[in-house]
Amino acid sequence: MKARTLKKDKVNIITLGCSKNLVDSEVLSGQLKANDIDVAHENEVLDHNVVVVNTCGFIDKAKEESIQTILEQVELKRQGELDKVYVTGCLSERYRQDLESEIPEVDAWFGTMELPLILKKFEADYKAELLGERFLSTPQHYAYLKISEGCNRTCSFCAIPLMRGGHVSRPMEDLVKEAESLVKRGVKEIMLIAQELTYYGLDIYKRRALAELLDKLADVPGLEWIRLHYAYPNKFPMEVLEVMRRRPNICNYLDMPLQHASDPMLKAMKRQSTQKEMQELIDQIRATNPGICLRTTLITGFPGETREDVEDLKAFLIKNRFDRVGIFQYSHEENTSAYELKDNIPAAEKQRRAEEIMEVQQEISLEKNMEKIGQTLRVLIDKKEAGRYLGRTEFDSVEVDNEVVVQSDSALLPGDFVMVKITKAYDYDLEGVVVAE
Repeated sequence: MKARTLKKDKVNIITLGCSKNLVDSEVLSGQLKANDIDVAHENEVLDHNVVVVNTCGFIDKAKEESIQTILEQVELKRQGELDKVYVTGCLSERYRQDLESEIPEVDAWFGTMELPLILKKFEADYKAELLGERFLSTPQHYAYLKISEGCNRTCSFCAIPLMRGGHVSRPMEDLVKEAESLVKRGVKEIMLIAQELTYYGLDIYKRRALAELLDKLADVPGLEWIRLHYAYPNKFPMEVLEVMRRRPNICNYLDMPLQHASDPMLKAMKRQSTQKEMQELIDQIRATNPGICLRTTLITGFPGETREDVEDLKAFLIKNRFDRVGIFQYSHEENTSAYELKDNIPAAEKQRRAEEIMEVQQEISLEKNMEKIGQTLRVLIDKKEAGRYLGRTEFDSVEVDNEVVVQSDSALLPGDFVMVKITKAYDYDLEGVVVAE
C-alpha cells in the first residue's frame, strides 16, 4: 500500500458526459487550485491520491459508463492506490440513495449543485470572487461558456430537469466578464452551451435576451468565434439571427435539436411543435441567414414509433438537407412521462433505424462537402496529428462535426487561423491546402 499520510493531496477529476459537465469540472478544478490543492483532469501520470468522478445520467449507455468508472476507481482504492473516491454529477444527483447502498466504498456522493460541499471535503472554501476562473481542460484556443443551468421544458423522454432542476440564467455581466477572462488566457472560440439557449433571460430579465447577450459577447476584443449550441425550436427568438448576420465573429452556425419530424412522435415527445411549424422556422432561418450551417439531433426508437414515422423523418431530412446530424437511440428513463409508455421497440431495431437514418444523412453530407471543393475557407487549427494538421471551419464544432485536414508548407500552431483551399471531400471531412490571404 502506498504511504500517503505525509503527502499533500493531489486530486484527479474524471469527467463523463456532456460539455456542461466539463465546465462544472473546470470550475471545481479552479476552486481547488485557488485553495492551493493540487489538481489534474483525466490525469495520466497516476500520481494522485484522490479522485472525483463527475458522472452522466442522461441515457442507459452513459449511466453504464459512469458506474463502470466508479467501480474502477473503487477497485484502485481497495488496492491502496487511492485514499478517497468522491462522486458528483447527474448520476449521483438522480440515484444517490441507491448508489450509496450499492457502492458503499465511495467516500461521499454529491449532486449537481453541491460544489461548496465538495470543497468542504478538502477543507477548502468556495471563493465567489473567482467568477469565470476555470482550469481549462480543453486546448487553450477554445472553451465552453455555460450561460444557464437547468431546463423548464417537459419533453417526455428527458430526465435532465430531474438532475439539473429548472432554468436559471446567469447574468450578462458575469458572462461577459468570464469571456474576457478566457480571451486573456488565449481562448479564441467560445461555444455557448445550456440545456436550452433560447430560454436565456426569461427568468432574470423577463424576456428572451440571447440576442442581447450575443451582441455584448461579440464586443469582447480578441474573441474570434462565438458558436451557439442547443437552441430549442419552439418560440425561437428570430432577433438572434439578425445579430448573427450583423456580427462577423458570431459563427453562421446553429445547433437546434429537433428530435423527430413525425407529428405523432413530436406530440408523444411533448415537443410543442409540429412538423409544419418546424419547417416554417427552418425556411425562415435560411432565408434570413443564407449559408447558415444547421445542426440537429434526432431520437429513434421512441415508444410507438412506426415505419411510417421513420419514413417521414427520412423524407424530412432529404427535404431539408441539414449540414450536420447526430442521432440517439431512445433510452427508457424512470420518472419521465414517457416511462409510462411501453418501450416496445427492441434495442437491435432501434440501432437498425438509427443506421438507416444516418445512411440518408451520410449521402447528404457527402454531397454538401463535394460542393465545397474549390472554395477557400477560414480554418481554425486544432491540433497536429500523425504529421498532419487538423482544423475546423466556422461551420464545424469540436468533436461532433467535420474536420479539415490541412496541408501547409510552414509550421502551424493550435489556435492559428488560416485560409484553406478545399481540394478533397469525404462523407464527414474535408482536405485542403493553406493559401495566402
